[in-house]
Amino acid sequence: MGQKTHPIGFRLGVIRTWSSKWYEEKRYAEWLHEDLKLRRFIKKKLFHAGISKIEIERMANKVKVSVFTARPGIVIGKRGAGVDDLKREIQRLSKGEVFLNIQEIRKAELDATLVAENVAAQLERRVAFRRALKKAMQTGMKFGAKGFRIAASGRLGGAEMGRYEWYHEGRVPLHTLRADIDYGTAIAKTTYGVIGIKCWIFKGEVLDDQQSSQQGRGAPRR
Repeated sequence: MGQKTHPIGFRLGVIRTWSSKWYEEKRYAEWLHEDLKLRRFIKKKLFHAGISKIEIERMANKVKVSVFTARPGIVIGKRGAGVDDLKREIQRLSKGEVFLNIQEIRKAELDATLVAENVAAQLERRVAFRRALKKAMQTGMKFGAKGFRIAASGRLGGAEMGRYEWYHEGRVPLHTLRADIDYGTAIAKTTYGVIGIKCWIFKGEVLDDQQSSQQGRGAPRR
């Protein structure tokens, strides 16, 4: 029996917040399916723009969609034409009034979803899987990650039998709730089958003000 839990879901309400922020009793199923439809549409349409996550906030009949991208220029387009087109298309899928917010991701090398998607794209171009995994890990550590773990599963290198391989550097404390661990997955559709990529990036510990001030002065004496 595997004792694994989702690193982001595990930390919800402790150091992480929800990607959909709304409360509804009667129309819960309708709003949930609308959120899923919006996310699928944006991810598919702007996949080449490096979409890391999509946050949705709802207030009565208003829907605020925040798109986190590594290439905001591609999303925005010339003189904001891309944003206007995207907003119109999202409006067709939603019953509420849509507000669109584009946010840039400064360090794509430290975003687990973008790292996993980058490795998946390399595998689809027939790059050696070991080289792709190790390079992603080394780049992440160079950009300041405290720990990095990346795994690939499937018919690696076109082998007859599927297997699971992973590499890690530094520390990735999966059961420490205050540890800021980013987690992302991607799928590489190769000619010999599907290969799954998982990525964990440890960025340090999130401490509250009281803890951090105590650490600055030194631990209290007993």
